Amino acid sequence: MDLKTLEHFQSLAEALHFGRASDACHVSPSSLSRSIRGLEEDLGVALFLRDNRSVSLTHEGKLFQAYARETLGDWKQIRQQLLAESETLAGEIRIYCSVTASYSFLYELLSEFRLRHPRIEIKLHTGDPASAIARVQRGAEDVAISARPDTLPPGLAFRSMTISPLVFIAPDDGTDWRHLEGSRQAAGKSEHWARVPVILSEQDLARQRVDDWFRALKVQPQVYAQVSGNEAIVSMVGLGFGVGVVPKIVLDNSPLGSRVRVLNVRPKLAPYDVGLCALDRRLKDPILRALWSQLR
Repeated sequence: MDLKTLEHFQSLAEALHFGRASDACHVSPSSLSRSIRGLEEDLGVALFLRDNRSVSLTHEGKLFQAYARETLGDWKQIRQQLLAESETLAGEIRIYCSVTASYSFLYELLSEFRLRHPRIEIKLHTGDPASAIARVQRGAEDVAISARPDTLPPGLAFRSMTISPLVFIAPDDGTDWRHLEGSRQAAGKSEHWARVPVILSEQDLARQRVDDWFRALKVQPQVYAQVSGNEAIVSMVGLGFGVGVVPKIVLDNSPLGSRVRVLNVRPKLAPYDVGLCALDRRLKDPILRALWSQLR
């Protein structure tokens, strides 16, 4: 067993797909399969259950995944510490963020970082912001751009980058939306909101705050659609399917922002505190610490 074999195992355990894992490891699927098979022979147990259509971890595979993650993390950390002694940082850092965050924050965050550390390879993954913290916690990413949860999970470090209001938006199609604006406690508000189709995220901080908002209004919202990702909410609201809730930073960067309008609803939803999150113990890694120090 060597570090390359552990990297092959870790990629397959994360992707659960030989094609995607082999691409990530820059080897052929057959080479990856031989590497995994040799590892299983060395250990004397099956790490994966696989057939023509699916790959999954066995119980032993899940136990070994924790060992592989820790071993690779320790190796990466000591390697960077040694390189730091020679004032040269090299290696890779895995960053996860939403599409909006990738063009709202990454340029400013990474432009100076790349000039200072040209030998560091950046692996960027984009996806649903609701998954950001979970991916950091399980070791799939080194750092993520995420909204700060109301209660920060134990062992997680967070550094703020910006504050973004969370706003209700409606189609800017000439419809008079004044019956929804103003105080939530105003007469008739419950009846008006109960008749309005709403478009919400499936599960994230915004969804929790919207659910609390409607609960205080004593209204069961008429959910037209639940989507993954805030950009899709702007699109569906712009098409006239209903009213939605998004961070204002998403609206400001959306090409469809001119098709929607912000509703003056009170009380306002608590804003998003957007920043970097990483595991506390991983901040000892010189590469991660160098990126972290970019935020002042």
